[in-house]
Amino acid sequence: MLFSSMTFIYVFMPILCVIYFVLPKKFNNTVLLIASLTFYAWGEPRFLLVMLFTILINYVVGILVENCNNCTSLQSKLVLTVGILLNLSILGYFKYFNFIVENIGYVFKVNFDLVKVVLPLGISFYTFQSLSYLVDIYRGEAKAQKNIFKLALFITLFPQLIAGPIVKYQEICDQLDNRKVYFDDLIYGVKRFIIGLSKKMLIANTCGEIADKIFIQNPENFSTSVAWLGAISYTLQIYFDFSGYSDMAIGLGHIFGFKFKENFNYPYISKTITEFWRRWHISLSTWFKQYLYIPLGGNRISLKRTYVNLFIVFLATGVWHGASWNFVFWGLWNAFFIIIERYFCLNKESKRSVYKNVILHIYCILAFIFGWVLFRADDLTYAVLYMQNMLGLLDVKNEFYTLLYYVDTIPLVAIIAGIILSTPVCSRMIERTASGKAILLYGYDFILLVLFFVCTAFIASSTYNPFIYFRF
Repeated sequence: MLFSSMTFIYVFMPILCVIYFVLPKKFNNTVLLIASLTFYAWGEPRFLLVMLFTILINYVVGILVENCNNCTSLQSKLVLTVGILLNLSILGYFKYFNFIVENIGYVFKVNFDLVKVVLPLGISFYTFQSLSYLVDIYRGEAKAQKNIFKLALFITLFPQLIAGPIVKYQEICDQLDNRKVYFDDLIYGVKRFIIGLSKKMLIANTCGEIADKIFIQNPENFSTSVAWLGAISYTLQIYFDFSGYSDMAIGLGHIFGFKFKENFNYPYISKTITEFWRRWHISLSTWFKQYLYIPLGGNRISLKRTYVNLFIVFLATGVWHGASWNFVFWGLWNAFFIIIERYFCLNKESKRSVYKNVILHIYCILAFIFGWVLFRADDLTYAVLYMQNMLGLLDVKNEFYTLLYYVDTIPLVAIIAGIILSTPVCSRMIERTASGKAILLYGYDFILLVLFFVCTAFIASSTYNPFIYFRF
């Protein structure tokens, strides 16, 4: 079930809210757990058992890890290792089995006639949440949850179940037992949901249709200007698609009393790729930092070891995103720039002039746009050809459509709006002008209401409504 669907907005949420707020508070967690399982089973009923099995594993292992913390260090580490391996084995089978078999077949020239393994929705996200739960217990930063239903709610909580943000157990454990929903929280949640829905329906989907029309063609069949249009369109699509989903998830969390941390902070204004990753998918970056980079030694051992650790982290980031060589090289692409930036001290803001900031910002934009081409392309061969076209190095033989074919009024408005809204200009303007001025606040609320009905019209009339991160 998509957040941007009529079923979710006009059936699922109204029914859930009525039941949630009418029943006594002691039933809140039960209602949310049933709703979350229903939400997941709506789209993936056959994989519900996989999720329930994951919950059972982590419930048992979590208690064992806590009990073993009072035993020897070796026993505690052994139990934690078993728990981590069980979680990663489930993720590995569903996410990487096909990829591994295909590559083995390619190397040994063997055609394995096996049934393709289907990837369950959201498995990467709830697996990482489960891992953080076990590690936090091992580190003594959280207590094992003795109530299996509360642990199940943490893992399955529907607002962030499918595409994040990744929520660590220590951040939410208190909220499972003690949370209140004030009227202001409810209103903020609704507004935040509308903002996310607008990002998704009005900008991401419009830009996505342009990108899809271009990326489906052979790069030898369109001009360099069209190649850049496709790359820029996808750059806007993935940001507004994913940040829009995060906005909706954060808004829904507020409606039910949960406070999720921000997942995006205007990443496209970054001046380095290092800064980009501090602003993009913050929950994932934080997860890798706390549970992989720092345990590997971080930057505490030596400069060479720091480079190796960064290489491993971003290789893992690429692999986490998908079972494809594109994602592997996309992860290495980011690792390359981050290591170069650290080597030349480009990420030290105190030493940068305004002129240098402008140059670095242009460099960063080019780096992540080319990176998104790697991310979007169906395979490496296509990505290389596409990049060659962008650089004017490809001999275009048959140009089927000119630039004007892809850009009419609505797509052009969406692209311009996307570029402006990917910076904090509008949000800062609203904060400065609307602060304390009731008429402007009412005007802002009215605009949100209009956007909601416009989005509803888009949902009702359009069949194009993908969520990019659902396949991760």
